[in-house]
Amino acid sequence: MSATSVLGLSAPAFAQDTAERADAATGDDVAGQIIVTGNRSRSTTTIAADEIQKILPGISPLKAIQTLPGVAYITADPWGNNEQNASLFIHGFSAGQLGYTLDGVPLGDQNYGNYNGLSPSRAVISENVGRVSVSTGAGELRVASTSNLGGAVETFSSDPRPKLGLEVNQTLGSYDASRTFVRFDSGDMGKGTSFYLSAVRQKARAWDFNGKQGGWQGNFKLVHDDSARRLTAYIAYSDKTEPNEDATTIYARPANAAQAYQPYTRPFLYPDFAKALSYLSATGAVPAVESVNYRNYYSDAQRTDWLVYLKDEERLTDKVTLSVQGYYHHNDGVGVVAGPITVASLPKLFGLYFPGRNLKLSTGNSGYAVRTTEYRIDRKGVLSELNIDAGNHQIAAGAWYENNSSSAYRRWYALDVNFPERYSPYIRPKGPLFTQYGSEMRTEVLQLHLQDTWTLTPRFTIEAGVKTSLQDADGFFTVQPIVGSLDGSSSALPNGRIKTENWFLPTLGGKWRFTDNEELYANVQKNLRQYQAYGAGGGAAPWSVGSQASFDFIKENGHPETSWTYEVGLRSRHSFPGSFLSGFEAQLNAYHVDFSDRLLAISPTVGGIGGGSISGGTPSLFNVGNVKTNGVDAAITLRFGSHFSLYNALSYNSSKYDSDYSVITGAATGTRLGTFTVVPTPAAGQAALPNAGIVPTGGKQVPGSPQWLNKTVATLDFQPVQLQLFGDFVGKRFATYTNDASVPSFFLLSGRAAIELGDMIGLAGAELSLNVTNITEKKGWLSVQPNAPTNTYNVYPIPPRQWFGTLKLRY
Repeated sequence: MSATSVLGLSAPAFAQDTAERADAATGDDVAGQIIVTGNRSRSTTTIAADEIQKILPGISPLKAIQTLPGVAYITADPWGNNEQNASLFIHGFSAGQLGYTLDGVPLGDQNYGNYNGLSPSRAVISENVGRVSVSTGAGELRVASTSNLGGAVETFSSDPRPKLGLEVNQTLGSYDASRTFVRFDSGDMGKGTSFYLSAVRQKARAWDFNGKQGGWQGNFKLVHDDSARRLTAYIAYSDKTEPNEDATTIYARPANAAQAYQPYTRPFLYPDFAKALSYLSATGAVPAVESVNYRNYYSDAQRTDWLVYLKDEERLTDKVTLSVQGYYHHNDGVGVVAGPITVASLPKLFGLYFPGRNLKLSTGNSGYAVRTTEYRIDRKGVLSELNIDAGNHQIAAGAWYENNSSSAYRRWYALDVNFPERYSPYIRPKGPLFTQYGSEMRTEVLQLHLQDTWTLTPRFTIEAGVKTSLQDADGFFTVQPIVGSLDGSSSALPNGRIKTENWFLPTLGGKWRFTDNEELYANVQKNLRQYQAYGAGGGAAPWSVGSQASFDFIKENGHPETSWTYEVGLRSRHSFPGSFLSGFEAQLNAYHVDFSDRLLAISPTVGGIGGGSISGGTPSLFNVGNVKTNGVDAAITLRFGSHFSLYNALSYNSSKYDSDYSVITGAATGTRLGTFTVVPTPAAGQAALPNAGIVPTGGKQVPGSPQWLNKTVATLDFQPVQLQLFGDFVGKRFATYTNDASVPSFFLLSGRAAIELGDMIGLAGAELSLNVTNITEKKGWLSVQPNAPTNTYNVYPIPPRQWFGTLKLRY
């Protein structure tokens, strides 16, 4: 453990000059540290490579930030790689309302079935991550994102090492887990040029079903750095297949036996084809009691990504630098569900495409059919920034442009009873029965920013700036569904173009170091989330509504979501050499957010064209009001000499809807009924009921976002042995929009024991470690997915205790 370790897993502190420069670079400058950056007027926390890998070797960058204040990231697999069941909240904002980048390159909004990016775990191999920075509430103006409404997560890849070397890591663990990582570093080849080439192979069986998750990844990075310029080239390849588990649907007040059947897990039936056949009746019906939580034959996500960037940072003078970075991203992906043909409204769907025919025979006579959503992304863009050192003024001016072509096609395939070997979570289906719909999107984004950091005195600095956000999106359906095949739609799906622009997104902040050890900071910033340019289901996607009229309504009357974020905080660091308590580092951050024009897809049926229901459905999109957020993050690290440190972070967040809304008008009503029941809309000829169609969300907490979080890390370091305990408390979370149902809090304890082997075997950096997750075998609901105003929601269970041993060798 580094003696200078700061706020977090080891121990917080103000970033020193080198760490401040690292904020804009991509090296390992903050290795072994977690830093509350002292050069910012906002709350920004950084976790570096060493600490990331201690949580679990190979962990996703997003899973790693779970240890930071105010962050709730939850997934069902220990590494955090599975994206289907991931849940992320930062200060009440969900994953799709945050911004994400890798070395400055935009990664999109991280929604499942993404149309404009890829996950950090696919963009860079975990072991090649140099650090991850989280801005909670107000991201940097330079962050290239159209979704950073509530903050930003910036991942930085590590630089090539200065010496020639080879690193080989092998992890083995529970449920046949195996991860092999290899990295070759060229060392300095002369004139400041070096590179690394690395690859990883990971596979692991899911704990609750027979599906093997994993794939291949490769990274290449070359850096040339001299007195005149720094040139960087980066290539990332990822080919991943992730069989998915199915969420359990919960009814708080079940009305029948099927709703009351709520299994802890919903494992799919693959590879036991005989069992899958016997699970269904002769007509293909699932057991009646399991009609809500039925079992699929299998489901999976298959994704192949290429990400490339070239960056040129020119040192024009000793006071002026100019950086230009071009990038390209290609994704070919498919989401697959092989499920029974009789659930939901599938008989109606297949009846329209196979009129008058036997539906079981028409879909392969197995009683199952394969549904896919097939994705393509082709993004290319450029980022540039000019930095001028004008004495007391540090001026930055930059631009980001991106052109994105994406598509999403919904197809159905037979599952032929005579050829079961053709179907598995690891095979992409071929020869569709029909394409239900297909969408094509063309999107252009332009973002400009200008900022001045003005040092009035050595202790007092003001930051002021402005950002613009412009989006021009055009969407059209090349394949239209048969009318009536999507619940809620009686016409063709929409085509159209929407231009949205906001030229004035300001920020103003300041920081005052009023002692040598304490610093106050404050910041106010306006943020914007552009419409999702997606045609296969999206909460903020006008192209995913059910008709041209619905699209035209939101185009003419709707507004993208915006927020004003206000932050004030205190950072403190003290050292007491020779004392029992040798030092502490702490931070306290309070914030308020005014979130306006919340977008909600209101559907007459459960589901949505993106697949909330297996058969799909179509919503309409409305602005349904505002959200008020208040919260506090507090973190402290106590250091007891060089051998023991204790970190604890406590977070409180209250994010509440301002108003009820109406499913009849789609508008906020300005009321707060305070009830939990949605009053039904009267049928034709019936008398109107008081408050008919009003969803009583006013004054209710945003579901899925916990009010209380607590993170604890205890570190005992007696070289060459180190022991760590990680505690993670997640408070009660409401599971419906009216807060009439919730899931209880939980506390998970994980641990790590490691021994450095360098002196024993003569290899510097050699280490043997053991990581254990969920030490106490806690059971309960890990992830909650709110999907309805009242009564019902989806959950994923807490995985059992798992063990992982890792041998690291570096030559």
